[in-house]
Amino acid sequence: MQQKPTNLQSIATPGLAALACLVFSFSAQALEFRSVVPPKAVLYDAPSKEASKLFILSGGYPVEVIVNLGDWTKVRDQMGSLSWIENKKLSSRRMVLVVAKTDIKSAEDAASALVATVEKDVMLELVLANPGTPAIKNGWVKVKHRDGITGFVQANKLWGVN
Repeated sequence: MQQKPTNLQSIATPGLAALACLVFSFSAQALEFRSVVPPKAVLYDAPSKEASKLFILSGGYPVEVIVNLGDWTKVRDQMGSLSWIENKKLSSRRMVLVVAKTDIKSAEDAASALVATVEKDVMLELVLANPGTPAIKNGWVKVKHRDGITGFVQANKLWGVN
């Protein structure tokens, strides 16, 4: 007795459609970044002070929010490490991290006047015109150094901007 072939297309199509919707729903969400508030903050391997301490981040360091869980937030740092931090140690103040030595320019143009040069791993404050507006405009981001210097940096030279 010969078996009738199964119509895989009718079985696979709804499953693939659901999977595609799930993937695209995650990729369509904007990344959320926060920064560390205290001068030093301990990051843990689980959402508890009894968990293992992984490392310490300095104040102002930007982190990507992965998930909130009560009083704790799971975050990703610039190196891609995942860890947990207490919510009270995070701020909505937007900071970015310089990933390669770069110039701060006076305008959103490589030919504009040089304001300053910053080294790798320098933290800069992200300057937004309005809280809901996109940070990146034509590949450039407006930033402010802690010394008061304000200007524009190419977005691909920064981590912590979406």
